[in-house]
Amino acid sequence: MTPFSVVRAASLSILLAAQLCASAAAAPASPDVQLTVAQLQEDLAFLKKSIALTHPDVSYSADAAALERTLASIKKKFGRPMTRDQAWRVLATLNPVFSDAHLQVSMGDFEPEAKAHLQNGGGFFPYEVHVDAAGDVYIRAEMGGGETPLARSRIDTINGAPARVVARELLALTFGDTPALRANLLSGRWWRFYWKAFGTPAWFDLSLSTPRGKQKISMPAAPSLPQSATALNDFDKVFRFEMLSGKVALLTVGSFLWPDKKLFYAMTEKAFTAMRETQADTLIIDVRTNGGGDDDMWKEGILRYTADRPYRHGSGYIKKVIEGRQNATEKVGDIVKGEIQTWEQPKPADPLHFGGKIYVLAGRTTYSSSILFLNTMQDFKFASLVGEAGSSRARQSGGIQHMVLPNSKWGLIVPRFVLERPSGLRDPELVRTDLVMKDDPFDERALINALHARIVKGQ
Repeated sequence: MTPFSVVRAASLSILLAAQLCASAAAAPASPDVQLTVAQLQEDLAFLKKSIALTHPDVSYSADAAALERTLASIKKKFGRPMTRDQAWRVLATLNPVFSDAHLQVSMGDFEPEAKAHLQNGGGFFPYEVHVDAAGDVYIRAEMGGGETPLARSRIDTINGAPARVVARELLALTFGDTPALRANLLSGRWWRFYWKAFGTPAWFDLSLSTPRGKQKISMPAAPSLPQSATALNDFDKVFRFEMLSGKVALLTVGSFLWPDKKLFYAMTEKAFTAMRETQADTLIIDVRTNGGGDDDMWKEGILRYTADRPYRHGSGYIKKVIEGRQNATEKVGDIVKGEIQTWEQPKPADPLHFGGKIYVLAGRTTYSSSILFLNTMQDFKFASLVGEAGSSRARQSGGIQHMVLPNSKWGLIVPRFVLERPSGLRDPELVRTDLVMKDDPFDERALINALHARIVKGQ
């Protein structure tokens, strides 16, 4: 196995992991079924063994002492029977300790259970929200993505409980590299984390702080899934291209994962053709909501038109050799360190080669293969990164493996390698943009408009 093939296996998007592991996961147990102490302890033992067999170095992200304390606490709590949902609330306390969005106790294939919940007359939290780093919760849209005049209002209490306390309890179950990333990831998952932690009452009494003052509202549970649960199935919502004024092009790439990659490649070819025909001299690539995918999508779909020098998407790596990945020189269980030797060659003679200025918008949930894309664009000076301060590591784990706990049927995701960025530098630890600009969480167009105005003004 070459280092290149090792790294390409990292390509699965963590933000799509729940959908992707559906084929491997067994049907989930009923949330109300009691799991015995023996079953719970078996799940915990399975989790510990799976991590030990797969991860090359958990200390890459987790504090060893904190991890041992959390595992000991879980073992003690599993000294009594509990339901499947109760077991998740205990196991998920590992997620912040792991401090890596590629290492988590996941909800697995939650969509069938969510749909069954709706079909049985249930509902979910009535709003899509933004959770900031301080733990404040703000209304962003109606459930399903519809606009609401209450957007930007802070939620102060939920059914009498302080919203900050609710957020703090949910953040204690959320995965992610940093507290800021965990808040960003919880924002898009609020509805299901709230559901699994607190249940779904028929009505939600909310007290709000709005631009017009204090307000109290009572809303029924929403009988629908959020926009984020369905948007990734619509090609035209995930991938978009448009020409702005001043010979500026905007390419939005919401994922590097799509079942039919040829559709994406055809779309980007059409986009670069339009740029040539309109003589565009500036390109903005928006990957702010891109949770990752396959590296070849950005190599073949974007860099084949923009790279002007040889490049690689990483440098050094450390990996654990797992079953099915062994060879004559690498045995199962070996920890191997190496260097990526494969370099991608540019195609400057391509008629659609774009030689203008490129900006890449990095956002709150840019992750996995998208971080590799950012690193490559930045380290080889293919583009300038634009956005707020980073919340994810530039040094990424990958090659994620999906497991299912034998009794509770909750998911477990574990990476099998850690990859250094192309430059090999570890400082700064987090993604750092070249041009720091505010990114309004309630208006995705604001950053685009601000950067566009800046570009046009400088022409």
